[in-house]
Amino acid sequence: MDFDTLTQVLTMPVKRSLSDEVALRLREAIVTGGFPQGERLREEDLATTLKVSRGPIREALNKLEREGLVVISPNRGATVTMITRKDLDEIFSLRLSLEQLAAVEAMKYDNQASLAEMQTCVVEMGEAVTHVATAARDAAELDVRFHELLVQSANHTRLYRHWMELRPQIQWLLLARTLNPDFKDYAVSGHQNILDAIRQKNKSAVLDILAHHMSVAYERVASVYIK
Repeated sequence: MDFDTLTQVLTMPVKRSLSDEVALRLREAIVTGGFPQGERLREEDLATTLKVSRGPIREALNKLEREGLVVISPNRGATVTMITRKDLDEIFSLRLSLEQLAAVEAMKYDNQASLAEMQTCVVEMGEAVTHVATAARDAAELDVRFHELLVQSANHTRLYRHWMELRPQIQWLLLARTLNPDFKDYAVSGHQNILDAIRQKNKSAVLDILAHHMSVAYERVASVYIK
């Protein structure tokens, strides 16, 4: 293959496809509560509102189904996923396994840039909760960002791919939790403890800290979703 042909094959798209743009907007609406659990997402209504044809809507909904945010059935079409105790158990148990492995793998490398970014997330998380209007959203985004950086630092392609499949669901769940008065303390100290254990390359400590961290997060999310 000559250079010109290779360049054409590998040229990155200038912007997202229309279906990706639609998926982005629908995902945002779902994770921020614009569409409640069980809400029916009618293709015709969405197409009219977004001023696009039904093709990109259908592609976007299929993508969101793969992410676990939407359920598509022959009779009802697409609806926003209803979170059950089983869903929470599966998401958090898988997330814990992936992140514990990521933390152990991360200790094999001296990735100071990733550790510095994680530290920045911890500092900003402490600052975010002081802004009442955006506290929940900012805290959730920083929380997810911290853990994404943790997984990235493992330098493990397949591990990262599987974690990213969970990412929209993780962010959705974290946005729903209530920021109790002690959130700043437990969030900042919890993430700082994870980071410190990785820096110290303390395998047993980081495994225990992550297990406790996920347990606390699980209970807070379950108190919102499971009645």
